Amino acid sequence: MTELTKLTISQALDLMRAGEISALELTEAHLVRIDALDGKIGAYLTVTADLARRQAAAADQARADGIDGALLGIPISLKDVLSTKGIETTCGSRILKGYKPLFDATAVARLYEAGAVLLGKVNMDEFAMGSSTENSGYFPTRNPWNLERVPGGSSGGSAASVAANMALASLGSDTGGSIRQPASFCGLSAIKPSYGRVSRYGLIAYGSSFDQTGPFARAVEDLARLLAVIAGHDPLDSTSMPLAAPDYSAALPGDIRGLKIGLPAEYFAEGLQPAVEAALRVAAAQLERLGAEVREVSLEHAEYCLPAYYIIAMAEASANLARYDGVRFGARVEGADLIDTYKKTRGAGFGDEVKRRIMLGTYTLSAGYYDAYYGKAQAVRTLIRQEFDALFAQVDALLAPVAPTTAFKFGAVMHDPLQMILADELTISANLAGLCGLSLPCGFDEEGLPIGMQILGAPFTEGRLLQVGQAYQTATDWHLRSPDLTS
Repeated sequence: MTELTKLTISQALDLMRAGEISALELTEAHLVRIDALDGKIGAYLTVTADLARRQAAAADQARADGIDGALLGIPISLKDVLSTKGIETTCGSRILKGYKPLFDATAVARLYEAGAVLLGKVNMDEFAMGSSTENSGYFPTRNPWNLERVPGGSSGGSAASVAANMALASLGSDTGGSIRQPASFCGLSAIKPSYGRVSRYGLIAYGSSFDQTGPFARAVEDLARLLAVIAGHDPLDSTSMPLAAPDYSAALPGDIRGLKIGLPAEYFAEGLQPAVEAALRVAAAQLERLGAEVREVSLEHAEYCLPAYYIIAMAEASANLARYDGVRFGARVEGADLIDTYKKTRGAGFGDEVKRRIMLGTYTLSAGYYDAYYGKAQAVRTLIRQEFDALFAQVDALLAPVAPTTAFKFGAVMHDPLQMILADELTISANLAGLCGLSLPCGFDEEGLPIGMQILGAPFTEGRLLQVGQAYQTATDWHLRSPDLTS
């Protein structure tokens, strides 16, 4: 039998339903591996071992009583941006150290209802601001494929926990690529759902018009199971679309013959690592062999995505992070008066990257600059959305690299904010336009680092993306490879 921590969700469910393993055995195997390996990976901020054992025992009892669930007994991790009742939720920031929410995020509650077992909360760039998990307020997370490389960000802990076989799946969040890019760097499958597909209730906000929760796993079929659980309308979130969650698994064996897939020329421009481009071209050829029609397309406004995104995202960050003042929750540094307390608390609690984005966002929203920056960026965003709408009238999906390079070394771009921002240049367009995006492993570079591709779709076409991804993974084995962490 395959090692318990290397199972897919589907394999684990089959074994538990057949009585060959128990949820408690599966959970204990993961807790043992976390204890053995996380000291050098640094994926977990909090390990909820006692809770996991209780939930696993309850799952075994439910199964014995003839009750089943979509994820009954499946051990998962959660990015620390998702609120968990009674469990410390820091968003990777010192300013929220000690904060224990009084409620669960809707996505978390739905996982629990489906029978999932929580192993713990995982590391991230502070308030999801970063592309490497080096900006965590606690410690960096390392890439399981090469401990000298970053796992990507901001959901680096989610990606590393699954890639290192310390969880069967994880939930992360994607504001500008923070699910897809870590999945690419760590050789995983992951999906950023369309804006409004998954409730944002309980997801601590960075950019409210961009943020979306989505799953990491090893295989597309697992993503389909996870997304079906967390998707769907939520009256607690005013941006949640009134759409029921489809049965994504039912569409997976579908035929992709005749599907039109576009290759955006602007995503294959100068600066793309040769190994990344080569892997994408091979993947495109594979999709053609499976019957898809692949052709080059163009996005006229692609060059404006990066500036528009960062102006809007930083403005939203400035507004969202104003609530952290040391009065209502989280850390507090006493000052001489209320204003001094605000200053000292925020000065000590926020890291440099968060402070930078708050200041830039406040500037673009200030009198005299709002129209010149924020207003224009929103107008450009509308043009970008309209261009994607027109493009998806011609093609069913787009195929592109996730990131210009494979995982970079620690410190390589940490002190160059512009270079860190450029790590998101191929992913942010999906967030600007509210698209869905699937990230899949499609090869390795000359140093043995994973390469990821993204398949983008029009809003609420996740089922089609999963169908394409399943067809690709049926014909390839990149998603079956795991890093060697024995040494």
